[in-house]
Amino acid sequence: MKYAYENLSPEQFERLVVFICQKLLGMGVQGFATGRDGGRDAKFIGLAQLHPSTNRPWDGKVVIQAKHTNGLNKSCSETDFFNSKSEKTTLGEEIPRIARLKSAGELDHYMIFTNRRLTAGTEAILRNHISSSCGIAEESLAIFGLEDLERLLRTFPDIADQADLDPIDSPLIVSSDELAEVVEALFRQREIFAEVADTPPVPRTTYAEKNIINNMTIDYAKEIRRKFLKEAAQIKAFLSAPENEELLRAYEAVVDEFQLRILAKRKDYQTFDEVMEYLLRQLFERDAVLRQRAHRALTRAMVFYMYWNCDIGKEADA
Repeated sequence: MKYAYENLSPEQFERLVVFICQKLLGMGVQGFATGRDGGRDAKFIGLAQLHPSTNRPWDGKVVIQAKHTNGLNKSCSETDFFNSKSEKTTLGEEIPRIARLKSAGELDHYMIFTNRRLTAGTEAILRNHISSSCGIAEESLAIFGLEDLERLLRTFPDIADQADLDPIDSPLIVSSDELAEVVEALFRQREIFAEVADTPPVPRTTYAEKNIINNMTIDYAKEIRRKFLKEAAQIKAFLSAPENEELLRAYEAVVDEFQLRILAKRKDYQTFDEVMEYLLRQLFERDAVLRQRAHRALTRAMVFYMYWNCDIGKEADA
């Protein structure tokens, strides 16, 4: 189940974070209050129940912060949230406060929750920055993004009722979270796979036959093949690399969802050109990471690969 966190007020989001922290740390979590410097923190003092594990729980003073955004599908990698060269960001403005609390002995562990998407690569960058800037060991830091919120609410389903969350239920909206994670990772690793042979992977159904089955126009099919076929081998090598197994799982989750959305939406469009453009429009409108200039072409290449590799659309025996 997914929820419209962007529709919550900051106070509602803070209440949600308190409920989550009561599960992870204990019922002694004190709700958000405005401090002397204007920041709003929640706190817990004692031995945590579950975090980071029951074998090695945190012990001491935990400061908790909630950073809510009303933006749709915002990401922690966006420069308004974090920029190592600027303090005028959401996280940058908090760094001095965190450091002061640490120096004053009022903080042993630090948790931050946001309804922005957080990839593994960005999480590692943020964790390292907070650690080095504030003198906090990395194992005493926890950064929770949108994906973590979803995971925690699956683990503790009663929290959604306590926090009065409204589930998202729309068959016409595709989720971009996992695809953005794959695209970001591929962009970072593109040099590694740049030397892959130009021979693209062979689709299970021939391209010409697939275009007829799916009613893709000749001109559109030629154009996307001309523009993005060269990336197909690189994408296949990237997804096949053992170290990217988790990203492959994310890609597979994306194509499973896209295929279902296509089946639900297909009747509204005469050609598969329109279906492809509908998917891409949804992705770019809803996701700031994917619509970045550096990622737009790669996103189109990834959707082309899904079609070329017969992961979306009909096949000859379908």
